Amino acid sequence: MDELAAPLDLQSGVVSRRQALAAGLLPHDIRRRIRRREWTPAFAGVYVDHNGPLTWLQRGWAAVLLGWPAALCHDSALRASDGPGRRDHDDGRPIHIAVDRTRSVVEPAAVVVHQLADLDQKVQWNRTPPRVRIEHTVLDLAAEAPDELEAIARVANAVQARRTTAPRILEALDTRTRIARRSFLAGVLDDVAAGTCSVLEHGYLTRVERPHGLPVAERQVMESSRGTVYRDVEYRPYGALVELDGRLFHDSAADRDRDLDRDLDSVVDGRTTARLGWGQVFGRPCETAVKVGRLLQRRGWVGRPQPCPECRPGQP
Repeated sequence: MDELAAPLDLQSGVVSRRQALAAGLLPHDIRRRIRRREWTPAFAGVYVDHNGPLTWLQRGWAAVLLGWPAALCHDSALRASDGPGRRDHDDGRPIHIAVDRTRSVVEPAAVVVHQLADLDQKVQWNRTPPRVRIEHTVLDLAAEAPDELEAIARVANAVQARRTTAPRILEALDTRTRIARRSFLAGVLDDVAAGTCSVLEHGYLTRVERPHGLPVAERQVMESSRGTVYRDVEYRPYGALVELDGRLFHDSAADRDRDLDRDLDSVVDGRTTARLGWGQVFGRPCETAVKVGRLLQRRGWVGRPQPCPECRPGQP
């Protein structure tokens, strides 16, 4: 048992049958401890040194030892990285582990197994428990997101929470040649890193304006009457502006104040401004087209938005 003291302490009281046998225990020693309720099976061949409910960390260790060599990944890697201090994790969710893509591990209840290429290069084996590096974790979550808006949110949330940085995620993306949404994620990460909104501008053109037959706008219109200012989208004949806020969070109160000043200046000049973000463009483009169309109609446009293949019946 002396040889098991260190791994039991390191692994929050969780140990595998393999480790127990390597430490000198015999199969009947393991059975005796289970019979005496000194150890309780968490999974087949994985035990915890008490008979009460498992903590999240013990569940994580048990899953990793079950699939060994394995590491926490996806939401579980984020949870392990954040520690117990954050309150935005649901500790009742399944534990996600990553194994080499050449291996197959039976998934017990409450464990999800992912097969990853180049596992050794993606995992921090010295962490307790081992986990996939945060940059690759974010990319996996973004690639598997149900839609592009959620993919953007998963990247932006990781950067905003200071788990990592956009340049670091981009470096990881350079090594992932076959990941889903690769080009899209590269554009989003460039935007997050630089604070620009080129992906959002392209999204507005291809998801809102063009497929719904809105007037063709002028883009990146420079104004100099109050210092050099670039307007993202201007419908000049109708005195209407669309500002696309590609930052998923403001760097400071001064940024927000500057944006409000720009909107106020446009009103003073007799124009109206609609400020749109990721949700309006990528999450609800058809609804946004209807609303922008109504705005332009009130400013003199005689047309009307046209339905696109993604519009619901009767919309616009």
